[in-house]
Amino acid sequence: MSEPAVLLCSHGSRDPEAITEFEQAAALLRAGLASRAFATGYLEFARPTIGEALAGLRECGAAKILAVPGMLFAASHVKNDLPWEMNSFMAAHPGAEIRLGRDLGIDPHLLEASADRIEAVAPAAERPDSLLVVVGRGTNDPDANANIAKVARMLWEGLGFGWAEAAFSGVAHPRVGAALDRAALLGFRHIVVFPYFLFTGVLVKRICAETDAAASRFPGIAFAKAGHLRDHPKVIDTFLDRIDECDTGEPAMNCQLCKYRTRIVGYDDSVGAPQQGHHHHVRGAGVDPHHDHGHGHNHGHGHPHRHYHDHRNRSRGCSTGS
Repeated sequence: MSEPAVLLCSHGSRDPEAITEFEQAAALLRAGLASRAFATGYLEFARPTIGEALAGLRECGAAKILAVPGMLFAASHVKNDLPWEMNSFMAAHPGAEIRLGRDLGIDPHLLEASADRIEAVAPAAERPDSLLVVVGRGTNDPDANANIAKVARMLWEGLGFGWAEAAFSGVAHPRVGAALDRAALLGFRHIVVFPYFLFTGVLVKRICAETDAAASRFPGIAFAKAGHLRDHPKVIDTFLDRIDECDTGEPAMNCQLCKYRTRIVGYDDSVGAPQQGHHHHVRGAGVDPHHDHGHGHNHGHGHPHRHYHDHRNRSRGCSTGS
């Protein structure tokens, strides 16, 4: 095989619409990869699992695979779960070579896609008197949460809003309802809520419901709900960039503030924590997308890569397992 195979990795969801949106984006990505073998795989709640998808690519003759996270930021799924899946598969299949790419991160393409979604509901003339609320998923990783604040700031300044706030759908604070209550007290006539999510699901729908509830509490303020990123062309471009980076370069994450490698205030116990998967009990459970989406059927090839990620090995960064 002349090119490496590609595996697009998803977290998975109990919501069938989330799986459908992910597979729609995957289909566009597959079309842009032409001759490469391609598969999708899920950590939980859907099939094929990551392991099943890797096995399907191997059955098609792909000994070398580029695995790319379909995830915006590097929290535990990218830092722990996916590396564990790849390392476990390679340990069980001697000769398999898998190179894991990095998260999508804060990327100019994604900022452009975000701007398109926001501009669709927020006319330029209204923005100086509007407040933008950017909502992230929320994790127990402060570095990933901080990225939402940075995205909010960049969109605030880039699009000319009067103010911006960051909020989270869970785990981290402020939660959406509390953030909207606070935003409503700042005196802006318009509040635009933007879920910074790739695909829909329980959390995105909850954000929309929270926005509707806030609109009922504050009838004097016009609330607008921007769409999430979905299969925006710039999202697909970002995936293609990550695949190319994984194939020809060194897909190094920024580990400067990684709680597993550096002592971060309030997270001292996380430094050097063992790397392990956390999805055994729900792997493959729940929604089952069309199974043929998950197996490669073109031809591909890759280059050698030993895939180890050790939280304690600070000198190497996260280039091989994040």
